[in-house]
Amino acid sequence: MHTPTFSVIIPAYNAEATLAATVESVLNQSDPDFEVVIVDDGSTDGTLCAMLDAGCRDMRVRVVSQPNAGVSATRNYGASLARGKFLAFLDADDQWKPNKLETHRRLHESDKSAQASFAKVVFCADKPGSMPSGRSFSEVSLASQLGAHCINDVVVENPVCTTSNFVISRSAFLKSGGFDETLRYAEDQELLARLVNQGVIIRGIDRILVKYRMSEDGLSSNFEAMLDGWRRFSSAWLSGEDLAHAEAQYFRYLARRALRTGASTRSVRSYVRRGIAAHRASFMSARSRSILTICGAYGGGMIPASMRRAVFA
Repeated sequence: MHTPTFSVIIPAYNAEATLAATVESVLNQSDPDFEVVIVDDGSTDGTLCAMLDAGCRDMRVRVVSQPNAGVSATRNYGASLARGKFLAFLDADDQWKPNKLETHRRLHESDKSAQASFAKVVFCADKPGSMPSGRSFSEVSLASQLGAHCINDVVVENPVCTTSNFVISRSAFLKSGGFDETLRYAEDQELLARLVNQGVIIRGIDRILVKYRMSEDGLSSNFEAMLDGWRRFSSAWLSGEDLAHAEAQYFRYLARRALRTGASTRSVRSYVRRGIAAHRASFMSARSRSILTICGAYGGGMIPASMRRAVFA
């Protein structure tokens, strides 16, 4: 049996509305050497039917189901079934550019020391079907392009941005122990921290390869729970002044995310105040971003939703 280069792991929970377009973005890849493992995490809608439809359309798609166990356990289960040399994770509401896998293959063929990689993400409006391209993007720093990450780089702010952006050798993933199944938030950053601590080289690609759906509900909008999860994770790696620096920047991130999703200005202002109290200089680092965040906190109600999503992604 042929061993594919990539195993695409898609955890799916109540993803009936978006799954077909997500899978289509994989099947349209310019590099066809992959398998797709879709794991239903105890969905209560038509997700399983959508999965079965995808499996009937293409023999590279494998479909499995389990009782609800959370996204970390679901990804780990998918990885345990994978046969590919590399695991490429994709959430059931995001989509890939057609050259996603081809670009990662070229990087790993040219740099055998790199065991994991990621690219840039474009933030897109939450619409059914194929997502329109957004106007704001994640950044890939020079340190990321060189694979020169330190613990602070992955604890203070997630350079990968979303698990849908992450590709890792199956052997490195299994050796790491996979995602921490006790975490509901920051599980991707926690994995990155362990990988960096183990000396795994993670290279960034300065190209937009992932379309990230900016949903106004779901896990990513439960800000206090996100904060609690991040604190659980970050306190295991940082302490004292380093942790205060990191927390200030995380509050800034929460303020921007809250602005983007249309949360109340009261909650946005709270994150700004708490960030400045944690460490003023750190909150004001990346000065233009910080000033925009403060202005949004005190005038965000007058900014149209479409502009908020573009400015504060």
